[in-house]
Amino acid sequence: MSRTDETESFDFETVSSVQPSRKERYRQIADEYAFAPFRVLWSDYRARIGLVIIGFYALLGTLGVVVLDPPVYHGGEKHLPPLVDMTYPLGTDNQGRGLLRQTVHATPPMLKMIISGALFSTGVAMLIGTVSGYKGGIFDRASMYLVDIVMTIPSLPLIIILAATIQPEDPVVIGLVLSLTAWAGLSRTIRSQVLSLREKPYIESSRTIGLPTSTIVLKDVTPNIMPYVMVHFVQSARRIIFASVALYFLGFLPRTGGSAANWGVQLQNAYNNGGLIAPSLYYWFGVPMVAIVTLSYGLIMLGQGTDRIFNPRIRARHAKTVEDKSEEVTSETH
Repeated sequence: MSRTDETESFDFETVSSVQPSRKERYRQIADEYAFAPFRVLWSDYRARIGLVIIGFYALLGTLGVVVLDPPVYHGGEKHLPPLVDMTYPLGTDNQGRGLLRQTVHATPPMLKMIISGALFSTGVAMLIGTVSGYKGGIFDRASMYLVDIVMTIPSLPLIIILAATIQPEDPVVIGLVLSLTAWAGLSRTIRSQVLSLREKPYIESSRTIGLPTSTIVLKDVTPNIMPYVMVHFVQSARRIIFASVALYFLGFLPRTGGSAANWGVQLQNAYNNGGLIAPSLYYWFGVPMVAIVTLSYGLIMLGQGTDRIFNPRIRARHAKTVEDKSEEVTSETH
């Protein structure tokens, strides 16, 4: 082979002459795992609606409790209708407490319940379902036996008994109690999906080249089950909202401690003091009901829009660092 042929053969090899700096690598990582998923979410109108609503409640739970003082007894006129006195724009209850302040100060405990309970049920289900489905063997049989036992336990009576016995006051503990058995059904569903995924050709290829099990589970298996997991996460969050409101309304949860302010307490006060009888007091029921429905709707819309962020092709199209890199390579080639 001549020198000319050897030179031409090497023309097909592309070697990068520029090594990315540490700052550029960090920027690429942040873009791939943070900014690109956000751009994917923002490109979906359902996710935009969900993000705006969830962001609004996050502001209520952080800045709102700082701007608005806690509700005080006899702070204003009793049964003041909405939009009459801008000091109490949503009106007052039978004890002169502003409904807006009650609603705002009930938001942080509710968010803590949602985060703790939904993360607990989803995390336990993913751990047991993924490992059980991929590894199989004794762990699979033992974990599915445990799942079958948990699924036979009636969750509502168990939650009521625990709430009445323990009388939890910490919102995080309440969230854990409300989601104590919610992980069982999801773990079995995840196991079924993993059982079918582990026979896929790309999973077999990863095992053939000797990748660790943890890498295969995190890189190949988990992204394929995350859309369903996110739907369950949203459903768990909504279940915690309704369960906590119901238990406070029925009086099974204490009205003392960090979670005493709750929309269910507002509903109970309205119910016990004629909020359903007098049409002039319907706003008393309406304010917490709107808060509950709006937060639930925001979670539903966000859950419907999150399935696209786990698609690597869609996420790559929204990663600016990937686009910049491709344009740079194209310009160097030409």
